[in-house]
Amino acid sequence: MKFTKGERTFYVFNYVLLTLAGTLCLLPLLHLASLSLSGKNAVLSGFVSLWPQEITFESYKLLFEGTPILRSLGNSVLITLVGVALSMVVTVCAAYPLARREFYGRRWISLAIVFTMLFTGGLIPTYLVVSSLGLVNNYGSLWLPALVSTYNMMIMRSFFENIPEELVEAARIDGSGEWRLLLRIVLPLSLPVLATIGLFYAVYYWNSFFNVMIYINSPEKLNLTVLIQQMVRSQSVLQEINTMDTQQVTNITPEGIKAAGIMVMILPMLALYPLLQKYFVKGVTLGAIKG
Repeated sequence: MKFTKGERTFYVFNYVLLTLAGTLCLLPLLHLASLSLSGKNAVLSGFVSLWPQEITFESYKLLFEGTPILRSLGNSVLITLVGVALSMVVTVCAAYPLARREFYGRRWISLAIVFTMLFTGGLIPTYLVVSSLGLVNNYGSLWLPALVSTYNMMIMRSFFENIPEELVEAARIDGSGEWRLLLRIVLPLSLPVLATIGLFYAVYYWNSFFNVMIYINSPEKLNLTVLIQQMVRSQSVLQEINTMDTQQVTNITPEGIKAAGIMVMILPMLALYPLLQKYFVKGVTLGAIKG
């Protein structure tokens, strides 16, 4: 396929623009990684930019030995895994019937659901509801209010609507009920949108911050995001680290500890994206258009 001069110019401009945008997003990440791996003298001298100087892993060693980061990491994993599982089940159960043309009143129900994207109950009423349910200082306060995202549900509904009706009719002729049709026909054909929506939910739960600050009171239940935020905000992070090795503390800087904590927080999501990348674009685009 030959491109016209205008099309080639357009593609070149797009590639240059996207490369520049990707580079600008990557530079802060490289700088943080360099800070976390650089020695004290290099960090204090200000020569650390995009490549670590005097490479050392003392910041990570002290981070894992002197802070409750492993406990917070486990809390984040628990919040994310359970939250994604619950949200995916509810989203699928909401999107599937709304995608069926024979479902009575699906248009009005869809409008009522979309209405929630425009108007919400507000922070104080939501807190009162969560508190009345006895979910304060409980992970249920993080899962229940975010159980389903209207945006994610609409994407999944649009994807389900694009599944050929002939497959559904053939399955029903063979005697399949609604649950069997959903589990054996619809969901296996919907792996792209399932992976995409699952990734959206995973990023949301992993980065949960405001809800944790409001509803979770026990320090033992804090997730990784809140712990790292407290470390970054602290002006005496090294003094708060519980360690008896004072020599180890003098070999690192607060900036190195903070950078190491941020890297630990973002690495799981960075590792997850490449695994789901092949589904990501297809899931969003096919769920956004009809035909």
